[in-house]
Amino acid sequence: MKTILRITPVLVFALLLSACSTTIQVGNDFDAAAFTNKIERGITTRDQVRSWFGSPTNTGVSMETDGRSFDEWTYYFAAGRLPNMSNPNMKLLQIKFDRQGVVQGYNLSTSGQ
Repeated sequence: MKTILRITPVLVFALLLSACSTTIQVGNDFDAAAFTNKIERGITTRDQVRSWFGSPTNTGVSMETDGRSFDEWTYYFAAGRLPNMSNPNMKLLQIKFDRQGVVQGYNLSTSGQ
C-alpha cells in the first residue's frame, strides 16, 4: 500500500508533464493551396471535390439574402500544442453547390501556415 502511495504522485506528475507537450488535432488536414489552384466556380462539381478531399466534415444549407439556397459542405482542420494551443494551424473551407452539384462559391480561412 505504501508503494502505491509513493508511486501515485510520480505517475500524476508524469501524466501532467506529458499533457503539456501533447499536440491535438481536430478534423482532417487538406491542401488549401491545391484547392484554390483546382477550383473553378461554375465548373467544378461535387464529385470532383469529394475525390480531392473525401466526404465533408459537415453538410448543410446556405440561404442567401436574395432567397437562393445552396448545399454547403464544410471541411476543417486544427492542430496545436496543449495547454495553450501554441503554434496553431487552422483551416476552414466552406463550399457552396447549386442544385446540379456545381460549385457556386467558397470561403477559405487559414492561419498558422
